[in-house]
Amino acid sequence: MEKLKRPTYVKPAADDFFKKLHREVEETVLNDDRLRKKNVIKSLGLLAAYFTFYICILFFGNNTQLLYLFYILCGFSMIVLFINAFHDAVHGAVFKSPKANDRFTWVLEVFGSNRWLWITRHIRLHHPYPNIPDWDVDIKQSDIVRIFPNSPLLDFHKYQHIYMWFLYPLYSLNWIFIRDFKDFFGTKDNYIKRIVQIPRVEYYRLFATKIANVLYMLILPIMLLNQPWYVVLGAWFTMHICGSMLGVIALISTHVDEEAYFPTAPEDGKMETTWAVHQMLVTKDFSTDSPLANFLYGGFTHHVAHHLFPGVGHTYYPYITPIIKKYAAENDIPYTSYPFHEAVRSHFNLLKNSGVKQSIMSMGEI
Repeated sequence: MEKLKRPTYVKPAADDFFKKLHREVEETVLNDDRLRKKNVIKSLGLLAAYFTFYICILFFGNNTQLLYLFYILCGFSMIVLFINAFHDAVHGAVFKSPKANDRFTWVLEVFGSNRWLWITRHIRLHHPYPNIPDWDVDIKQSDIVRIFPNSPLLDFHKYQHIYMWFLYPLYSLNWIFIRDFKDFFGTKDNYIKRIVQIPRVEYYRLFATKIANVLYMLILPIMLLNQPWYVVLGAWFTMHICGSMLGVIALISTHVDEEAYFPTAPEDGKMETTWAVHQMLVTKDFSTDSPLANFLYGGFTHHVAHHLFPGVGHTYYPYITPIIKKYAAENDIPYTSYPFHEAVRSHFNLLKNSGVKQSIMSMGEI
């Protein structure tokens, strides 16, 4: 399969803003160990909540209303656990011990997804190269939706700002039961296989975790509860819809609004900005002043801070963001933060615009 030239960034100057920003963050924020302990407590609490809601399905699921309630709560806690605790652990940002963080990342296998694959997508592709076509596979997922300016423009894309309202609620089902398999076995536009070779053991683990997830989340309740199979199936399906609707807000609010920047890497791979400036240009915050949003979405509300300090836990970010805003203003670097409803509106404006024409906000050759 064709290999791509890995993008590289401009080397920062001695007086680069990020060096000064990083120094101030280290001196004023990162020495507060209480924020790390808060993250540990939250992460373990979310994990306990997920399994508590699952146990409640088995104990109280003979009541149809409670069955649906606890399945929905399982869906919500699964997404919040993923966005907060798992996401931080992947970056080594929950526990002091790297081994403890690594062990915690196995929670993704409990949800039926593949830990190795998600880490590869996120750590090796999204974070180094956010919004760069052919590299950021967290954004480029399917031809059903057109976001990158260099993606094929198909006739049905003119309706994507309409039909994606109905497809986004199926996000977790697509992720677990379709997208993982495409990345393992697909040949068309398989960016994963362009940069890495998938270990053989992961193929076995891929099937094992998905079978295990279906067995304990669906088959076991059908067997144990005095409920028709289709009632349990409906509750399980509702769990994924509700969880996806909660989670997709974070996924569409941080990089893909109507003013999104999608710089195409040149043939020699040499980008025109430093790494830190690139992160600032392509990343947005949302609802940073909302305690509820910060609790639910962790490092996604303060996503600029996350991209500049990925190895730092999300509980530090509300204290880092004001420093980022200060340096952005002083150095004339864009910083954007929306209320979540404005971020969602802007995303669907992007879908509408990119479904009928090339994005005028893109840079580089298309």
